[in-house]
Amino acid sequence: MSTIRRLIYGEIFTAVAYVLLAFLSLFFFFDVVDELPSLGRPSALGDGATYELRHALLYVLLLLPNRVYELLPIAVLIGAVFVMARLAQSSEFTILRTSGLGPWRALRSLLGLGLVFVLLTFAVGDYLAPLSDRSAQVLKARFQGGLQLGQNGAWLKERQNYSSYSVNVGSLTALGAIGNVRIYEMDNRGFLVSALQAESGQIGDDGAWHLKQVTRREFNTGADALSLIQESLAEYRWPTDLSTEMVSVALLNPDRMRTSDLYAYIQHLESNGQTAQKHEIEFWRKVFYPLSCLVMVVLALPFAYLHFRSGGIAGYVFGGVMTGISFFLLNNVFGYIGNLNQWQPWLAAAAPAMIYSLMSLGAFGWLVLKR
Repeated sequence: MSTIRRLIYGEIFTAVAYVLLAFLSLFFFFDVVDELPSLGRPSALGDGATYELRHALLYVLLLLPNRVYELLPIAVLIGAVFVMARLAQSSEFTILRTSGLGPWRALRSLLGLGLVFVLLTFAVGDYLAPLSDRSAQVLKARFQGGLQLGQNGAWLKERQNYSSYSVNVGSLTALGAIGNVRIYEMDNRGFLVSALQAESGQIGDDGAWHLKQVTRREFNTGADALSLIQESLAEYRWPTDLSTEMVSVALLNPDRMRTSDLYAYIQHLESNGQTAQKHEIEFWRKVFYPLSCLVMVVLALPFAYLHFRSGGIAGYVFGGVMTGISFFLLNNVFGYIGNLNQWQPWLAAAAPAMIYSLMSLGAFGWLVLKR
């Protein structure tokens, strides 16, 4: 049995590697083409450097681990479908069946292989991809002037003893400085107490933000009279527990974050009374996404029990590829639907995998046990 496993595992590993290499080459080419209009852009640090082709190639290379994380499950599906179909077409799988490879033993063997891909996908997505993606963003920020998040910036919230603060950060530079900062202070009754706007600032190690070019407005909402006090300050120190990591997490897309960082950010949102539905769905998607490799190998197994005519393998492989693509489309759609309808986050993230697992097991049972 170990010889059979080595044969099947070796074939699938080789096929998955070739499929993954083909996809990475294709996306590498597209990403390089997207970076060509940015060539010649001067550095925002004022050091005289310009965004050259070598910077673009390095930036795209740093994005590859995230591409591997995104493409690995579908590469597993395509590679496994191709190997299973080829073994069936050449009657090699029939010989393996007569040698003692029963249906359930074949399923257990492929699930064991799927667990290897699950661990690989998790390791790449939770350790290598976030680190390389952050390095890529820092490199790009050097020539863009900072990590930007659209026109509205990133919103954070913090509660202190007698006040709550809503904080908006427009950008985060490669050196860790923040720009276009707005801080709104509310009292325990929910009334606006002060509004602060700063052109730039630095998150210090002393538990405070050191802001520059500050305009601060203080509102007196007492019963006797209403008043407004405005002052312009060259520097202003704002004590807070919001760290550099928390700001960078808010500026990054949830799907680019580590699972532990995403969980910590969800706890921060909930402790400050903010909705975390979107981030909770993304957290559970990151938990279940590596497990989709198990779904992919189960989807591939029924192809080993099909009977092929000469030259008919391409159509079945194409059908398997389309099945995998539909799985990932449904995975994204369920995320948006679950966010809009306030579904349980784990259910919105796990539903596509459960649906396709039932479909693949149904196909496996019909082809193997009934035919």
